[in-house]
Amino acid sequence: QNYWTSERHGQVQLRLEKNSLDCEAPHTVHDMVMDTAIKYADYIALGSKHKNGWHTLTYIEYYEQCRRAAKAFLKLGLERFHSVGIMGFNSAEWAIASIGAIMAGGFSVGILSTNSPKACQVIAENTDMDIFVVDNDRQLQKVTQIQSYLKHLKGIVQYKDELQVEQENLYSWKEFLNLAGDISDEKLDRVIDSQKPNQCCTLVYSMGSTSLSKIVMLSHDNITWTTAATVQSLCYKCPPEGQEVLVSYLPLSYIKAQIFDMWVAILVAGTLYFAPPEAGRVGMIPRPPGAGFLMDMLQEVQPTTFYGTPWIWERMLDNLKTSQLDSSPLRRKLDCWAMKLGLSTNKKRMFEQVHPPLCFRLAKMLTFNRARKFLGLSHCEQFFNIGPGLPTATLDFFLSLNIPIFELYGLSEGTGIHTLSSHQAFRLPSCGKGLPSTHTKVKENEKCIGNICIWGRNIFMGYLNDKEGTQKMMDCYGWMNTGDLGCLDVNGFLYVLGNVKDLITLSSGEKINPRPIEERVKTHIPIVRHVMVVGQDAPYLCALLTLKCQINSETGEPRTALTSEAVAFCRKLKSQSTRLTDILHKHDPVVMEFISQGIKAVNAEALSESARIIKWAILDTDFSVGGGELGITERLKRVAVAKMYQAEINDLYKDLT
Repeated sequence: QNYWTSERHGQVQLRLEKNSLDCEAPHTVHDMVMDTAIKYADYIALGSKHKNGWHTLTYIEYYEQCRRAAKAFLKLGLERFHSVGIMGFNSAEWAIASIGAIMAGGFSVGILSTNSPKACQVIAENTDMDIFVVDNDRQLQKVTQIQSYLKHLKGIVQYKDELQVEQENLYSWKEFLNLAGDISDEKLDRVIDSQKPNQCCTLVYSMGSTSLSKIVMLSHDNITWTTAATVQSLCYKCPPEGQEVLVSYLPLSYIKAQIFDMWVAILVAGTLYFAPPEAGRVGMIPRPPGAGFLMDMLQEVQPTTFYGTPWIWERMLDNLKTSQLDSSPLRRKLDCWAMKLGLSTNKKRMFEQVHPPLCFRLAKMLTFNRARKFLGLSHCEQFFNIGPGLPTATLDFFLSLNIPIFELYGLSEGTGIHTLSSHQAFRLPSCGKGLPSTHTKVKENEKCIGNICIWGRNIFMGYLNDKEGTQKMMDCYGWMNTGDLGCLDVNGFLYVLGNVKDLITLSSGEKINPRPIEERVKTHIPIVRHVMVVGQDAPYLCALLTLKCQINSETGEPRTALTSEAVAFCRKLKSQSTRLTDILHKHDPVVMEFISQGIKAVNAEALSESARIIKWAILDTDFSVGGGELGITERLKRVAVAKMYQAEINDLYKDLT
């Protein structure tokens, strides 16, 4: 056996090492789910919000529901190593369908609700999809449009809302589960027993892929081992000492969210809460996960561990700063004192164990606890950022409130997680240390930055039906070249500093990594939200800037009004601007001069003359998920932005034409 395969029925060699975690026998997803169901049978596993209150399932009920779903899939004709596509908002049914598909010997394939019918068709054809599971009539219509092209399709299941039409092989969730009665336990157990840890159980579309061609194959061992290693690295409670409370809002088709929400929750026997169905009703324009409902849900559920995206953390920061600005002068002075103490104390904690000063407890009572209560995070003990790294100013702001945000690093090809920050391993702005028994190396160049390569049992099996693409990612020793750029410090902390695909090649031939430059711009110019450095095949670099504008909390769309933080900053500069148009159309000289001085400060820190920003432009709108500039986890879509703002970029280089 090799470390990789591109065949759906293939098996891979596991990267085993002689240590405590690896000595445990590899096991399947079913084994992990069943073990928790036996140990913690009567603990609440899932909570779903409905109009008449919360509906819950215990772990034994959860497991039995998964078995029923597996039997129903077999009844519908799910073949070994064929797929079940799940397209809809996060819910108990989503999780049950995913685990049921795996138990039945198929592949679970999460599909984004915003995908077009054509995209769904490509996914279904490439994965030999036997069954579609959708949440409502709108998603059903997508499948109805393409079903005549799908030669493997044997059934469609709708798990939310009443069926609006009747058609052959279309089932409500209740009708679907009732199909289980025709399949015996013995038949299902034979299928389960035939599964091996080194075989594929889940297909994921690579988040970094610009097309639908890269289908990541994850094995049972990828899922179960990565989950166990993550739990070992962090501080989760487990019954009967306590029970984790988690909120699921990031799309479960995103493997990071799936590991943290579904699989970690199962392993630690936590309770996973889902938002009400109406929270998932989105329009044609995509919106950031959590928009419109998350803040209220946090207040109600009070999670013990929280995973946020940059969009969510920025919303929380804006809300906190607005609250502080609206408070009394005495309250502002108290908060300022407490936050200075919090930042200095927590930064010392990063490098050595120090006892906080006696007044730290007072600061906690007066400011820190108030901030957590305001956010709905009073019971939270671990905070994570899932997505691109947060600006240093954002990390410092929350750290000053005694809310250390743990960064992490991982690709879909690495089962979502490779390095983690934690209370035991915390350095800003690093992504933490590798999971136990994994290895990370950086092929450094002369600037001590290089390609990040990783090794471990979290590394994927390969790309489905793409032998050439898989071979490009892996060497014969099982190391995977991530394509990301970064460095390791002497203590093993990983710092991710860009991606090879993002490098800008100037007309001189010199290659420039834009990400460090962009981070410096955000640091020196606090009113800037997003930066994109451009200059491919040009003689010099330029930058597109967006300013911090208020966000519609329901849709995630940016407004023209500046945030309270940005307005307060303008006041410090003696500027009266309160809207983006005040700065752009009235050419606010004070703000423009401040930005100009900020760019000069950035250039003063440049590693070379070529790495300086020569020209810059402020765009007339902030970037957003709905606008198409950002991905679902807030990652900047550089190619899309370059196309959308080609006129603005051309204007920056008009002197060359």
